[in-house]
Amino acid sequence: MASVLRLEGLRYAYGQSTQPVFSDLNLSVDAGEFIAVVGGSGVGKSTLLRCVAGLIPPSSGRIKLNIKQGVANRRTAFVFQDARLLPWRRLRNNVAYGLRGLKLTPAERDVRIDEVLGLTLIDDLARRWPYQLSGGQMQRAGIARALAVHPQLLLMDEPFSAVDALTRQKLQDELLSIWQRTHNAVMFVTHDIEEAVYLADRVIVLADRPARIQLDQRVDLPRPRQRDSTALQQLAHFVAQKL
Repeated sequence: MASVLRLEGLRYAYGQSTQPVFSDLNLSVDAGEFIAVVGGSGVGKSTLLRCVAGLIPPSSGRIKLNIKQGVANRRTAFVFQDARLLPWRRLRNNVAYGLRGLKLTPAERDVRIDEVLGLTLIDDLARRWPYQLSGGQMQRAGIARALAVHPQLLLMDEPFSAVDALTRQKLQDELLSIWQRTHNAVMFVTHDIEEAVYLADRVIVLADRPARIQLDQRVDLPRPRQRDSTALQQLAHFVAQKL
């Protein structure tokens, strides 16, 4: 299967610092693959995701996106830790905001918005203001806004870290359902190892200083997975030992 993303010798250092956050990262992500990146605080998980998104440049190395840029889609889309909804726009218009600049007719734009609101199970909330939404609903809105641009690579930076445990599990399952229906590649940053093993096809462990890839572990557990299964817990324990 062709890769949609390839990192070659990636290095990042803040400003003029001689101590990089991470160095010599080499990684590929295949089309439709779900990758989870885990690691302790300060290893550069979120920084890596921002480099891939083009929000900040790496200090050295190469980022190759093997994704065609169309007039009606974006190559990547980013889901932040908080939904970052615009408080002066209703939910539907927040989702529509990400479509600015794409060559879509008004009818095509409406179809896109309806599609992703349905996928994220918030179509009945379309007229609400952000202050009227729960934390889980706001995160669904952030995911919907990202999906609306039809990315081939979805970048997610600890998107469920601010919600309660039950909502987090529900959002995990909804994300898996969306991923299986859209066939997007996903690069998902989390500090929760069990979440990583539950969701991903592969778990990437960043560790050391400067951080490097200490483990690239394929998760061969069949789907749907059971969070409390012995096999999942054993794999999570194995991954944790590499941190």
